[in-house]
Amino acid sequence: MVKQAGVAAWLIGIAAVIAITAWSGLDAVGHAVASVGWGILFVVLVRGVTVAVAGAGWWLIFPPKTRPRLRTCVLLRFIREATNVLLPMAQVGGDLIGAALLTRYAVPGALAAASVIVDVLLQAATQFLFAIAGLLVLIALGADASLARVAAIGLSLAGLLLAGFYLAQRRGGQRLLHSAIGRLTGDRKWRVLGTIDSVYQNLAMIYAARSDLVASTVVHMAGWVVGVAEVLIVFAFMGNPISVAEALVIESLLHAVRGAAFAIPGALGAQEGGLVLLCAAFGIPPEQAIALSLVKRAADLVLGVPGLVGWQMLEWGRLVPNYSLRARHPRESVTPGSQDP
Repeated sequence: MVKQAGVAAWLIGIAAVIAITAWSGLDAVGHAVASVGWGILFVVLVRGVTVAVAGAGWWLIFPPKTRPRLRTCVLLRFIREATNVLLPMAQVGGDLIGAALLTRYAVPGALAAASVIVDVLLQAATQFLFAIAGLLVLIALGADASLARVAAIGLSLAGLLLAGFYLAQRRGGQRLLHSAIGRLTGDRKWRVLGTIDSVYQNLAMIYAARSDLVASTVVHMAGWVVGVAEVLIVFAFMGNPISVAEALVIESLLHAVRGAAFAIPGALGAQEGGLVLLCAAFGIPPEQAIALSLVKRAADLVLGVPGLVGWQMLEWGRLVPNYSLRARHPRESVTPGSQDP
């Protein structure tokens, strides 16, 4: 049912993108996209930098003695991003896959899970701060007051959710999870609870290293700021350059919209609708707003497809040795208790 819901949301999102594009005028949107031209390559380059920076932010939160290689975290961060934006699942599915893949690099499962949990929180927290900065700039620019009011309400709710997500990772959340699992599983809960306890121990260890958390936070925030260049590049190539302040508002509040639509695969439809409203605040026509969204999705594809291929290669690399081992030692693969013919 979860998979079916994800596919349904994915298809509805695609339909919404098509509908919004048609409403903006297919010819006008096509002309706007074509006018970006080679600028798309620069957008892809900026996107690659932001994803790599996010991977570095993830790498920094590991304890030094158990820290994997930087290139491992960057590679897996590209896979996490590709899965989140291209596959019909909620935008956190890639993070679960990233945690599972990390265990193949000699990282204990509980630490891998805890690192992804903290990394998602830090990304969300820095995204929240980035959106607050965008809201303040929006107010300073004297743009639409109703838009600023809606953004403020949305960010207030996001702040409450962030606080709840953080508290769920502390001891109170651990006790609540124990209680919930105890009611569901009864006497068969001990192995599950042991795994949960191990994850919480690693969470406590990560949060105890405050300097690493601060460094990761700074790196993640830098990644969000670098992303502003995408908006500047697209509108500059379309012949409608905007200021850095306007680009900051559009990029920061767009990510707030995407965060609110985390249950929709790739935020399909939500991204396009949000950009139309945000760009309208600065007099940017809807066809150019949709063109910006399509260019961003083109960057998703250019970087996402290799990410998905890399994921499958890692999976294949895991399966092939096991298959080869069974082929060389068929007698060892006999089920225990069975007899050879």
